[in-house]
Amino acid sequence: MYSSILALLILQSLVAASPITSRNLVRKSVTELDQAAFEEAQQPDDTATKAFSGTQIRTSNGRCLFVDELSGDFRANLTPIQVADCGSTDGQGWDVITAGKHNNVEGSMLVVSTLTNACFNFDPRRASGNQVLLFSCGGRADGGGEVTNSQLFPFNGTSAPLAFSPENDPQSCFTVKGNVVDVAPCDAANSNQQFTFDGTPVAGDNAPTETSILTSQTGAEVTATPTATATRSNATSPPVATTDAAAGGIPNPTEAVSVSRAGGVLQPTAVAEAQQRDDTATRTFTSVSIKAPNGQCLFIDPTAGDFRENLIPVSLVDCAGTPNEKFDVITAGKHNNAQDSALIVSSLTNGCISFDGRRPADDTVTLFSCGGRAAGEGETNNGQLVPFTGGTSLVFAPESERNATCIVAGNGRLDSAPCANDDSQVFTILT
Repeated sequence: MYSSILALLILQSLVAASPITSRNLVRKSVTELDQAAFEEAQQPDDTATKAFSGTQIRTSNGRCLFVDELSGDFRANLTPIQVADCGSTDGQGWDVITAGKHNNVEGSMLVVSTLTNACFNFDPRRASGNQVLLFSCGGRADGGGEVTNSQLFPFNGTSAPLAFSPENDPQSCFTVKGNVVDVAPCDAANSNQQFTFDGTPVAGDNAPTETSILTSQTGAEVTATPTATATRSNATSPPVATTDAAAGGIPNPTEAVSVSRAGGVLQPTAVAEAQQRDDTATRTFTSVSIKAPNGQCLFIDPTAGDFRENLIPVSLVDCAGTPNEKFDVITAGKHNNAQDSALIVSSLTNGCISFDGRRPADDTVTLFSCGGRAAGEGETNNGQLVPFTGGTSLVFAPESERNATCIVAGNGRLDSAPCANDDSQVFTILT
């Protein structure tokens, strides 16, 4: 009897000292994988363009993300993303894929485990606390999926601290909670939502020189020829319009021309899909110039963005009345369902002035597809909505920022800064 009690006490002490219990890691769900089903479900994409290969992903306090292949189901689906000391576990290697079979969205990435080949995935249909998992890339459990926005995340081409905000819910960000990754509303001040790729981008000579992009609405296939190196080098802020260029205006191209950002070459078919005019919209002002507090006018160079005319910096130039300076103020429509709010839309390109605090400093304000989705399928985005109740005065205070951050006149272009709540940040609509 005494020996049985002693054995139980020893067993209890071992359980208490278990690294799984003490570190609050997720216990294993299966004892082994079904190898045939695993290989079918988790097929590597050998054609993919990788910005990083085999990198570690560090949290703000220097720990690393990892996956245990036995913590999900028999296919290594539904495995949680866990956090541990770097180098202390297997499964800490990750590929960052910017183009391929499961990613056809420019400026986006897949994050793929090098251990299981499964993708970061956000599924809001699952129970709270169990929505951030790894799943077969493409979103089908058996590996038969192609592309799903639950696995795509915005990517600017750098390893710098960034947030993982899934494209199926741009207002939510992956968040470290204890020793697992969960999800919470995006908060730029929350260090638990900041992650860093440990390394430098892969050299471009490993990338394919031609990427087929399947557009989401028409199914038409277009081809972008630049290499991944060009995509990453163009992730930095492009030059703003010069005074000489602005004086005469810059036409909106109708054929393939060089552009400053991702893709390298403008694709008219992709532009037509991404930048659709909302003919149902209520326009309080049409084709008006907007003057910044410094006396200059907002200006759009349609060649300064990517192949879809997204991510165009909003330049500041001496007012000249060119078509590049004209904007519509939309108070209701497909992309604005908020009372007392407005979208500021380029009359030239149909893109919306947008704020995205996840982007690098000095590049948080750009022109982007209205609705906030790169291919034009978005509905509303509160990073594009600003307060407006009429009149000709306008403060660019994106509703996503709750009056904490405002769009302001920067160095040659629009930038962002804390809201001053005074006349120094008031823009004027010129009628």
